[in-house]
Amino acid sequence: MKKNKSLGVYATSLKDGTPSYRASITYKGKHISLGSFPVKGTAAKVYKEALKILSSDKIGISSYKKEYALPFDKFVTLINYRDKGMYISTPIYLEKKFFLYYISPGIAYKFDIEDLFYYSSHKIMKRGSHLFVADYGSQLSVLGRYGIKSYSVRGRDYLFANDDPYDLRYENIIILNRYHGVRQFAEKGLVKYKTVIHIRSNYVVGKYASEAEAAIAYNKAADILIKNGINRNFIQNYVEEVSASQYAEIYLKVKISDKIYSLKG
Repeated sequence: MKKNKSLGVYATSLKDGTPSYRASITYKGKHISLGSFPVKGTAAKVYKEALKILSSDKIGISSYKKEYALPFDKFVTLINYRDKGMYISTPIYLEKKFFLYYISPGIAYKFDIEDLFYYSSHKIMKRGSHLFVADYGSQLSVLGRYGIKSYSVRGRDYLFANDDPYDLRYENIIILNRYHGVRQFAEKGLVKYKTVIHIRSNYVVGKYASEAEAAIAYNKAADILIKNGINRNFIQNYVEEVSASQYAEIYLKVKISDKIYSLKG
């Protein structure tokens, strides 16, 4: 690999005039930016680390150490480009039928290859257990792409088929309850749905044969409570599998526990 005269380091300055140093490298005809740094020595170290990574297939993602000056995201990007021949700006490592998205050296999420285009242009961020991407100024939940709502609870509303929460391939996601206040349960070998609404504690609205009926029962219970002077900013369920006329018919017929009617604000 041909090195440039300044070892891939270029002096520049920030908008306020503060000196800055950009590091970059060219590999397989592609010019790759490695980042900007306040100290020239750091930028030079980043360039040398990148050169070493691209020159040796013995360096893998597990080789990353905190002593590296090269940011971890770039570390993954360079190894993937070296091994797979595809440059991706986000920390993705390609496998044959899936890819790994690295959040940190010890945390990688597995995705279907069909999601590669989306995550190659959307950086995943993590706050606690919450995964999200920034999109047009909004924070979009990664789990929301599977229909998992922000209030959903693992084990109650959704499951991982192989019990691996880092495996986000579609085949591994099992949605149990798609709607707010709806709980799936088994009764005499049949799947049924219980609707629960929370005020000061949980109140059972009723038990129903279908998920849609249970979701609409929640909406109706919320409407009753609001009319009775109890408003807790109830989340209304949008039941997309029924038409407007079907929704109205179910809404009129669905039975609600007498306890809900008796609650007053």
